[in-house]
Amino acid sequence: MDIKEIFVLSFQALKERKIRSLLTILMVMAGTSLLVAVNGVGAGFTEFFNKQFSNLASNILFVTSGSEQSSGTVGSTEGGGGGGGGSPSSKITLNAAVINRIDSLPFIEEVIPSYQSQVLIKSRGEEKTNAALSIDPNKLFVIAPTLDLQEGSQIKQNDPSAIVIAENIAKPPGEDNPFVTLGETIELEYSFIDPTTGKQDTISKNFLVTAIMESTGNPTIDSAAAINLDAGDSLFQKSGRYDSLFVVASSNELVDVVESEIKKLYGNDIGVTTAKAILKTIEQFTGGITSFLLSIAIISLIVGAVGIITTLYTSVIERIREIGTLKAIGAQSSNILTMFVFEALIIGMLGATLGLIGGVGGGYALSQATPRNEGDPPLIPLFFMTDMITVWIISVILSVIAGLLPAWKASKVSPIEALRPKT
Repeated sequence: MDIKEIFVLSFQALKERKIRSLLTILMVMAGTSLLVAVNGVGAGFTEFFNKQFSNLASNILFVTSGSEQSSGTVGSTEGGGGGGGGSPSSKITLNAAVINRIDSLPFIEEVIPSYQSQVLIKSRGEEKTNAALSIDPNKLFVIAPTLDLQEGSQIKQNDPSAIVIAENIAKPPGEDNPFVTLGETIELEYSFIDPTTGKQDTISKNFLVTAIMESTGNPTIDSAAAINLDAGDSLFQKSGRYDSLFVVASSNELVDVVESEIKKLYGNDIGVTTAKAILKTIEQFTGGITSFLLSIAIISLIVGAVGIITTLYTSVIERIREIGTLKAIGAQSSNILTMFVFEALIIGMLGATLGLIGGVGGGYALSQATPRNEGDPPLIPLFFMTDMITVWIISVILSVIAGLLPAWKASKVSPIEALRPKT
């Protein structure tokens, strides 16, 4: 028997057992699809976060007061307790002296101070709690290089009554009517604990919306209402004690050097975070989830392999007389073994090929099912040809390996025993 004849016999055997063969192919397809889909969505997640954080200038370091519990976090806000810079456990106060000292370090272009607090924004009879960022408005373009303003917007750097609003605040996702419009006067209410009486008090101030920022993908900017430093110092009762500093390094390559210099100067008394560190943390998190899902996909593929073993082993038992007849007319044990291996190969190839198609579709379905806010960029899965070929080869090889035991069993069938009449 030549290879062509063996292949034809294998294919005919699978056709005769259509339902069982189809179910086995579907089992291989399921495992392959899951592997492809998880790989694609994982790669899409990585690309998504890379694009999001590319909007955050990679040469910027975020400096906050060190504390006993944690160092600073990008875009963190204080609920307004007492008007100090940092938490009660802060080890250092960020003030003008600290700014000058950090600014004197090598490879630093500038240091941008800021105040951050939660405020109640009142507009058109509605109220919303939101983060407020007090900073030199022109420095918003340094923090977010891709920042664009809506038509008609103006940045008024020295106007303490001007406010710049993020698009997500002006028109909250999912709402039909805008909360704030350009040229409107809104009220900011800040709550704090009076250090004299120990009771909660509030300060309110009106601001004119002079600019609306379009979405940038930068979390610090896209959720903020920005006022200048003088207005923030007065409204938030800060007395020159900043909540965070944006330190601009001369280049991306020098970020680690600058971070090291700041740590040498202040040690753990100051918190330093970089965009690269944030991205690395997110990649580790998404990598852990992807690894977990991949392990499930591999188990699914192994289940498919067990299905091949079961299918072919049952086929051997059912086809004892057929195998005996083939051997009686001259087929060798190697021919029988090859025939059953070919059956496993056909199942693996069909299942793996259909699995690639199903995996691509499943990847897009999973990405569409991922929760996200209205207006957020879509999560697009990425499928690399090398990865897909690797998955296809693994699926086929695993299928062939699964078929070896039944094939070996079939090759050992004795023609005399197989053709002996049943009693």
